[in-house]
Amino acid sequence: MFSIYLLSFPLSAGSVMQNYPLCVCNIIGSGIFISPKGVLEHSGSVGLALIVWVLGGGVSALGSLCYAELGVTIPKSGGDYSYVTEIFGGLTGFLLLWSAVLIMYPTTLAVIALTFSNYVLQPAFPYCAPSYVATRILSTACILLLTWVNCSSVRWATRIQDVFTVGKLLALGLIIVVGLVQLCKGHYEALHPQAAFEFLRPVSVGQVALAFLQASFAFSGWNFLNYVTEEVVEPRRNVPLAIYISIPLVTLVYTLTNIAYFSSMTPEELLASNAVAVTFGEKLLGMFSSIMPISVALSTFGGINGYLFTSSRLCFSGAREGHLPSLLAMIHLKHCTPIPALMLCCTATIVILCIGETHNLINYVSFINYLSYGVTIGGLLYYRWKKPSLYRPIKVNLMVPISYLLFWAFLLGFSLYSEPVVCGVGLVIMLTGVPVYFLGVSWKDKPKCIYDFIASITYMGQKLCFVVFPQIDPLEQANPPQS
Repeated sequence: MFSIYLLSFPLSAGSVMQNYPLCVCNIIGSGIFISPKGVLEHSGSVGLALIVWVLGGGVSALGSLCYAELGVTIPKSGGDYSYVTEIFGGLTGFLLLWSAVLIMYPTTLAVIALTFSNYVLQPAFPYCAPSYVATRILSTACILLLTWVNCSSVRWATRIQDVFTVGKLLALGLIIVVGLVQLCKGHYEALHPQAAFEFLRPVSVGQVALAFLQASFAFSGWNFLNYVTEEVVEPRRNVPLAIYISIPLVTLVYTLTNIAYFSSMTPEELLASNAVAVTFGEKLLGMFSSIMPISVALSTFGGINGYLFTSSRLCFSGAREGHLPSLLAMIHLKHCTPIPALMLCCTATIVILCIGETHNLINYVSFINYLSYGVTIGGLLYYRWKKPSLYRPIKVNLMVPISYLLFWAFLLGFSLYSEPVVCGVGLVIMLTGVPVYFLGVSWKDKPKCIYDFIASITYMGQKLCFVVFPQIDPLEQANPPQS
């Protein structure tokens, strides 16, 4: 008989020096190597594109301050999902979880994996884009490899985060330094005020909103430390500290990187490039231009690992709340890793890989991301009204969430107007979770045959993955009941 043991879940993210790479590595991924083209295309000028990047960092800072308050007030892993469930109840939390599992994380992982494969394969296809089949095969292999790493050892996964965070910052540092050298040599024609605000084409408010969506994809990940709050040592100190360090650093790096791009490329060259960093390297690094595709591959490899780490914890939190099958709340008997949740994330990502195209996927996932951010931060205001006397170690000024929500309403409204199909599909998929919730979660008196079927699937999954339920309270393990 396959017994169900109780184990602790020792996935401590450690000190702030470990939390900070996790946060930075999740933000700095493929976005800075993909989004500059989309931001420039929708904003229409170099100057407005740089403004979008700076404001994108500012908006992320506002959101991160709100999440810092929520993270220490409701100290649960699961981030948005846990907060919304606590504040608004099961249905709203389930809809957010449903959209995250089906849309946000698989799509983001697919975009990063496709970027990884495009940059790795670019040297083999110097005069054209890498083939569809080759990019999908390499992307799938990368996802499978990192899923295996995360299933095998939490220590390996966190070490990959540390190493690849340093690697990607060094790569971006090279771009920034070379760009600054170009500026010192007087190559700033595209950055001159008159040229910077020369619009390539007429720009509408809706196009500017889409530019913000493209930039927001590069900043996505600023809230990921909230997904592992229970695994962080001293979260009331380290969660906000990691956020305060990460957001300004990432905003500075992104802005300087875009300035470096424009110091060597005209707006037309940037828009024509399929791999911006590769074009930058070919123009300025000469025989060392191969550094760029290697650097981007390192960056995206670490980004995929970070998304797998956090998305699997979201599935784990959802299953623990009873909103997903209980099998997803189980961890490996020896390695203490959430193998079923990781396998679900891996499978969903591979499916998205086969049906999606990069830039449309970015608008698609960014819209749903912002929708969930707005609901969560709206929940902060409601929680302030609902429980005014609750102790809050961090309490942001009321204008912070209000300012964020005003921008949120502008962005989503004009994005939906400009891209009704792309954004509408995400809303429809999210709403399909309503009947699933009432049939799968709310309906408690199901026929016995359904419960028997679920139990048999769970039993088979336990035997296949060698997983058990974790012990939530370590005191129960230290003092087991006497039989």
